[in-house]
Amino acid sequence: MPLIHLTTQIKAPIQVVFDLSRSIDFHQESASKTREKAVAGRTNGLIELGETVTWEAIHFGVKQQLTTKITEMNAPHYFTDEMLKGAFKSIRHEHLFHETDGVTEMTDQFYFESPFGVLGKLFNTLVLTNYMTRFLLERNAAIKHIAEKSNA
Repeated sequence: MPLIHLTTQIKAPIQVVFDLSRSIDFHQESASKTREKAVAGRTNGLIELGETVTWEAIHFGVKQQLTTKITEMNAPHYFTDEMLKGAFKSIRHEHLFHETDGVTEMTDQFYFESPFGVLGKLFNTLVLTNYMTRFLLERNAAIKHIAEKSNA
């Protein structure tokens, strides 16, 4: 199962970064390139432990839906969302936060698996890992920008 591991340093309090990371409204704003929209479950505000959200977005020119559930949370240090329904075989996204001297280190551990056996593994290697890495980097840059701006 592929893993994307990213770490972002943000000059803002841990609670600010944690809340931006689980904000439905901010996610819709920061993922506007793919027209991400919450269409079911929690559709605004801060998602909490046990809640679900269904996202509708355009990826690879195709409208898709993905339903995830917050399966673990220890605010403001981590939360995990896992796919319940969608185009992937599985997704597990662990969001980790650690603050030292006013700088929050935000870590993403994004595990995913495509369906279709060997063809899915080839697609992961040739396309999907790079695509998802770019998507997460853009999201993290948006979180960093807003968190540091609000902390200035």
